[in-house]
Amino acid sequence: MTLHFQELPAPVTVDGAERHIGVEVEFADLNEEQAAHILSETLGGTAERVKDNDWKVTGSSLGDIQVYLDTVYRTADKSVLRDLGLKLGREVIPVELVTDPLSLGQLGELNRALGALKEAGAKGSGDGWYYGFGVHLNVEIVEETPAAVLKPLLAYALIEDWMREARPIEATRTVLPWTDAYPTALVEELILLGTEPSDRALVETYTRHCPDRNRGLDMLPIFKALWPDILVDSIGADKVDGISGRPTYHFRLPDSRIDEEAWSLETEWNRWLLVEQVAAKDDLLTELSDAWLEKHGAITLSRQPWAERSGDILSKHGLA
Repeated sequence: MTLHFQELPAPVTVDGAERHIGVEVEFADLNEEQAAHILSETLGGTAERVKDNDWKVTGSSLGDIQVYLDTVYRTADKSVLRDLGLKLGREVIPVELVTDPLSLGQLGELNRALGALKEAGAKGSGDGWYYGFGVHLNVEIVEETPAAVLKPLLAYALIEDWMREARPIEATRTVLPWTDAYPTALVEELILLGTEPSDRALVETYTRHCPDRNRGLDMLPIFKALWPDILVDSIGADKVDGISGRPTYHFRLPDSRIDEEAWSLETEWNRWLLVEQVAAKDDLLTELSDAWLEKHGAITLSRQPWAERSGDILSKHGLA
């Protein structure tokens, strides 16, 4: 199957460099060692154990790829309790692969490697009721200014209900608190920030409603990278210490359906592409913002009416 990963509306940064994308993919039924060797056989490079059960593929065609069990137990000091936690965790906790920042042209090569994992037996979200596995895209920002950072954030906030309705994620992931929807109060406050917010206003507005990372779009890595002092003031130093700062949108909404025939990484890329397509159209952002303020009163009892209304607006602009 030939894939075409469509270019973002703004494919380069303000400095003229190509924007890059880090990718994280969760799956089950292969252990770390098996997955690392399959990746090295497919992409080249060397699979090697880094620590205990953590593996890494170095020197592949996509650079380095980390492979590990996605649990806090893997970084704990070695003990009987830690080893028991890892053993039990394998029943419900995914193995995760994490790439270096990739160019758009390298996403097709990563998709080929995911196909090799599928052929070897990797399973995704739909294979078990407790498999709430995701694909995370870490998309580099265009410019390190509050105004530039806000646009895709606002676009996502305005169309999130439609995305969840029109392209539903796995039911398990809607129940587990890993990809919670933005509160409607946050959406309103993001609209009212205007187009030129200060860095402090942007960070404080977001963290007042989302002080954790369990959102479909997690903004805390960007805030840690660009405005760490403001983030510390907002959520406290203890929480900030656990965040890896990087100037990328941490898009957590997509499912990992690695074992499904019709699924590809392109499917999930297109989710983020839509966000940036909306962000690139000032008239569309304004129309969505005005319609949102008209549609929502002091209390929002159901998100479905807005999902339908925003979908109508997207269709009118040829984006649904």
